[in-house]
Amino acid sequence: MAEKEQKQKQINIELDEKTAEGIYSNLAIINHSVSEFVVDFISMMPGAPKAKVKSRIVLTPQHAKKFLKALNDNVARFEQAHGPIKDYEQPPIPLNFGPTGEA
Repeated sequence: MAEKEQKQKQINIELDEKTAEGIYSNLAIINHSVSEFVVDFISMMPGAPKAKVKSRIVLTPQHAKKFLKALNDNVARFEQAHGPIKDYEQPPIPLNFGPTGEA
């Protein structure tokens, strides 16, 4: 009976070729409101004065917390298998997302 219940709970996930290629990101900016978290994944090249948002993911607070837990678990497993991930100090990046708002 348990096997039958497990089959009913499975989700069939499709992944097309373009999405499977992935998008490179070396910077993420996170903003939030009461109802959502917005994560902008950015590709920034050294020395270039301009960077582009490559993908934006919008999450509910509950999904953001689940994502954080899953990412923490995966980083811990990665480090267990491959050793600690080095965190290099980088100078702060001045960010400009277009014109500033005025009231």
